Amino acid sequence: MSASSPQFDLRAYLLGAGADDPVPAGRWTVERDLLDRGDGTRGTFSGVVLLIPDDDGGLALREEGTMRWPSFTGPATREYLLRPSGQPDALDVFFPDGRPFHRMSFAAEVNRDNHWCDPDTYRVAYTCEGPDRFSYSWDVTGPRKDLLLTSRLTRTTA
Repeated sequence: MSASSPQFDLRAYLLGAGADDPVPAGRWTVERDLLDRGDGTRGTFSGVVLLIPDDDGGLALREEGTMRWPSFTGPATREYLLRPSGQPDALDVFFPDGRPFHRMSFAAEVNRDNHWCDPDTYRVAYTCEGPDRFSYSWDVTGPRKDLLLTSRLTRTTA
């Protein structure tokens, strides 16, 4: 089953849980390259992503790790809610307060989405690289930002 087939279940892929797991959770390491194209500043983020099933068939996502930027090195976290989209190969991503963010999918026809954050535009592209690896990049452009953020995730075990 490929990430672009109608049978591909994105939620199950992210969880990677076996049928005998009492509490399935998806665990991933994340490595992110940060580039401010406006001034050439580069940074990184290294950490872990944990995806926990919730009662509505979605997932709670928590990312935590260390950000390294010329003006800051230290802990960084973020959280999102992933909700069923009506298609098994896609999930709708929301901010913790319930505001919509974008759609996540590996299917070729819908693996790209965007988000307007006045006055800048965030464009995302997802790529499934195998059963235990995927990546995505955010291309952020506008009068305030000119960023390229590239994330690579690898499945881990406990």
